[in-house]
Amino acid sequence: MAKVRLATVWLSGCSGCHMSFLDQDEKLLELADKVELVHSPIADIKDFPENVDITLVEGAVGNEEQLELLKKIRRRTRILIAFGDCAVNGNVTALRNILNEGRENVLKRAYVENTMFNQGVPTQIPRLTERVFALNEVVKVDFYIPGCPPPASLINYVLNEFLDGRIPVLDGKFKYG
Repeated sequence: MAKVRLATVWLSGCSGCHMSFLDQDEKLLELADKVELVHSPIADIKDFPENVDITLVEGAVGNEEQLELLKKIRRRTRILIAFGDCAVNGNVTALRNILNEGRENVLKRAYVENTMFNQGVPTQIPRLTERVFALNEVVKVDFYIPGCPPPASLINYVLNEFLDGRIPVLDGKFKYG
């Protein structure tokens, strides 16, 4: 039987969700028997592949490169999961939206006004979007894993439910850290 093609992606976030994913510890070995990891920052695979069964996307959309990547992911993925609060609702990443200053002023504030050394806006970074977006503001999301970060037990539960052909039920039985 062919393994399920699993991908994980990290957009604008802190990587805490991926750290929680790794915190599944020995259950990762059980998961590895069922899935083929076809894309992940953990595996350093450069291009997002075709025909992915499940993709966990961590982080919000904060720049044009991420916006295009998320659209590509949606086209190439059967089940797209918003992975953690930044992906679900923008969370800390979306605090930028409160400033309502536009992308150039946000960069100026971060790299010129709030630093004492090497003041200057970097030029080798992707162009920021005018505001930060939760995933569902850009593409259709099939499932949401809340938490900042979500507990490893919840991640494992959700993945195994999908792998067993069931829709996970989140009924408050998981404690969030």
